[in-house]
Amino acid sequence: MTPAPRTLELFYDVLSPYSWLGFEVLCRYKKLWNINLQLRPSLIAAIMKDSGNQPPALLPRKAQYLQNDIRLLGQQIQVPIQFPKDFFSVILEKGSLSAMRFLTAVNLEHPKMLEKVSRELWMRVWSRAAEKAGMSTEQAQGLLEKISTPKVKNELRDTTNAACKYGAFGLPVTVAHLDGQTHMLFGSDRMELLAHLLGEKWMGPVPPAINAKI
Repeated sequence: MTPAPRTLELFYDVLSPYSWLGFEVLCRYKKLWNINLQLRPSLIAAIMKDSGNQPPALLPRKAQYLQNDIRLLGQQIQVPIQFPKDFFSVILEKGSLSAMRFLTAVNLEHPKMLEKVSRELWMRVWSRAAEKAGMSTEQAQGLLEKISTPKVKNELRDTTNAACKYGAFGLPVTVAHLDGQTHMLFGSDRMELLAHLLGEKWMGPVPPAINAKI
C-alpha cells in the first residue's frame, strides 16, 4: 500500500529569484518524494517589514553578489533565469502586490493552473503569462478584475501572515509537516536537508528522471 503523501507548503513571491529556483526543484521532486506540494503565493515586502528585514539587493555588496549568484545557480539548476536590467526599479517602485494578488486569484479560481501561471510570471512576460499557461483571455481578464476584491486581498494577507507565524523573514520558505511536527526551511538551498527530514534521497537539483527529459 502506497503511503499517503507528506505535505509541504512553499511560500513564494515572484519578486524573489531564489523562490523561482526553489519552486522548480520542488516541482521536480514532488512525485519522486511522494509529497503534496501546496503552493502559497505570499507578499515578500510584508514579510520583510514584519520581520525587520530588508531586500539584499538594496545593499550594494549583496546586490553585486546576488547577480552573479543567480546567474550561476540558474545554470546549475537549469532554470532560464536572468537578472533584469530594471530590477531595482521593480523592487523600489512596482513591487509585486498586483502579481501576487493575481496568483492568489488564480489559486482561488483555477488552482490547477497555479504552477504554470507562477512559472510564466517568473519569466517576466505577464502580458502573456495566463495565455501560455493554457488560460483563455476571458479567464485571465476575469482574474485581473478580481485582484482588488476583498476576497483576494484577504487571502493574500492571510497566507502572508501564515508565513510570518511560521517564522519567515524572507522567501522562499518551505514548511514540512511531518509526524506531527512542523519544520520551516528558508531559502532554495535547503533541499538536501529537506530530503533528510523526509527520509528521501537527494539527487541534485536536476534528478535523473528529469534530466533524461531535458
